[in-house]
Amino acid sequence: MPRFTTSDGLSLHFEDAGTGLPLLCLSGLTRNARDFDFMAPHLPDVRLIRLDYRGRGQSDWSDDPLTYTVPREARDVVELLDHLGLERAAVLGTSRGGLIAMILAATAKNRLMGVALNDIGPELDPGGLDVIMGYLGRNPDAASLDALAAMRQKAMAAHFPDVPLERWRQEVTHTHVETPEGVKINYDPGLRDAVIAAGAKGAPDLWPLFDQISPLPAAVIHGENSDLLTHETVTKMEQRMPGLIVAHVPNRAHIPFLDEPEALAALRAWLGQMA
Repeated sequence: MPRFTTSDGLSLHFEDAGTGLPLLCLSGLTRNARDFDFMAPHLPDVRLIRLDYRGRGQSDWSDDPLTYTVPREARDVVELLDHLGLERAAVLGTSRGGLIAMILAATAKNRLMGVALNDIGPELDPGGLDVIMGYLGRNPDAASLDALAAMRQKAMAAHFPDVPLERWRQEVTHTHVETPEGVKINYDPGLRDAVIAAGAKGAPDLWPLFDQISPLPAAVIHGENSDLLTHETVTKMEQRMPGLIVAHVPNRAHIPFLDEPEALAALRAWLGQMA
C-alpha cells in the first residue's frame, strides 16, 4: 500500500498505476480513490494517481479535524507530487477536488499541466450545499449496504434516472461499511466540524482562483441536473475562459460518474491538449 507522510506527520494513502501522462485525481468531500473506479478502465494510456485525503479512505485521521481544509489538502497534494518526484501533473478534481485544483492554480501553478473540474465551479448553489450538510459526518439509517443502495436509488431516481441498482450498490461501498450495528461512514465524522468552521468565515470569492487556471488546458464536466453547479455558472465560466472544454452530461446530477460518453469525450479532448 503506497503511503507518504505529510509535513504535519499524517500518513496518507495513494494509488499510482499505469504509464503516460500523469493524471492526479482528487475526489469529492467525503470520498476517496474509489471515486474514479468507473472512469479508470476508459483511460488506459495515462499514469493514474489517486489520493485519499486526510481523514478519508485508507489515510490517517488527524487528531485535529480542523486541519481538514482545502488549503491544507492542497498542500498535501503538492507534498505528494514531491514524494513522487513529479514536477507537474494534470489534475482532475471532483467537487471538493476541484476546489483544491483551483487553489493549486493560484498557489502552485507551476506544478499543473491542466485542470479538469467535475461538477464544480467558482459559484456553489446554496441548495446543493444544504444537501451535503444533511448527510455530512452522519451515519445513514440503513441496516445493510443493500438497503442503503436501494435508498440511494430511490432518492436519486429523478436526477439519475438510468442508473441501475448494481451501480448504486458499488458506489455506496466507496464511502460506507457494513457493521453489526448498521451501515457506518468510512471517513472521520470530524470532517463535518471542519466544514462548519470553514463556512463560519463566509464564502470566499472563487472566481479569481478559477481565473488562475488560464492559460492551462481546462475542462468542466457538468451534470445537467446538478444542484451544486448551475447552467448559469457554467456559461459564465465559458465566457471568462475561452477554450474551456465543456461537457453537459444528461441524466446526471452532483456528481457524474465520469464514465458517461460526454464526460469521457471531454476528458480525452482535454488530455489531448497536453499530450
